[in-house]
Amino acid sequence: MKPPVGTHVVDTRTGRIGVVMGHEGPYVQLRPRGGGLEWDAEPAAVTGVNPEERPGAARAEGPTEHP
Repeated sequence: MKPPVGTHVVDTRTGRIGVVMGHEGPYVQLRPRGGGLEWDAEPAAVTGVNPEERPGAARAEGPTEHP
């Protein structure tokens, strides 16, 4: 799946919800909705977010790491 930039998706490997920031090589670059560090997800592990999932997205994202 190669979702458009700005789309909310779920990384099924981690369960985190992120916003698509771009595509780099074979990966989809995601960022937590509230901001934070981007992470790379495999396209096969990315799926769309249902409208029912979005209100709880902040709780599902978990903490962000800072260097």
